[in-house]
Amino acid sequence: MARWKPHAPERLATAALELFEERGYDSTTVNEITDRAGLTKSSFFRHFTDKREVLFDSRALSDALLDGIAGAPPEAAAIDAVARGFGCAGDAVFTPERREFLARRAAVISRTPELREREALKEIGLVDAMIGALQERGVPHLTARVVAVLGALAFTIAYERWLDPAATDTFPEILQVALRDVRAVNLPG
Repeated sequence: MARWKPHAPERLATAALELFEERGYDSTTVNEITDRAGLTKSSFFRHFTDKREVLFDSRALSDALLDGIAGAPPEAAAIDAVARGFGCAGDAVFTPERREFLARRAAVISRTPELREREALKEIGLVDAMIGALQERGVPHLTARVVAVLGALAFTIAYERWLDPAATDTFPEILQVALRDVRAVNLPG
């Protein structure tokens, strides 16, 4: 009988990423992913709804982001609450140990239209979640929406900068610069 092994979602994501790099997303099956990970198909579907989702487990990111927004001081401006949320997410998810995996993941996603679409949908979900978290803090809907979209833009810029192999700063440090850059934009009038 097979012995239970820990970290199934991470093992499945690693196996999927390797296969997507080797064979392409469209040519990889769930069975191949589970074989590579040393798990069963039922284990796969216990954690993911389909093979698109295997690279998009954003629960840790979402949880840290929303906890950070909720935990910001009551007097914090909405953008500062979002900055705190993304800082918490950076500490939890965007660690030096995960940088190589996330860079490889980004490369696979950029080559695969179906995965780019999934990435965009996940980003929309994060924006909606931020809007809700900001509204719970008493931020009016329009302000919450604008701040969430700007926060997501700063996050995307920071993520791209962090994935650059020449980057040496931590994700939270890079994010602070991106937030400052986004805040400094003067729109023509």
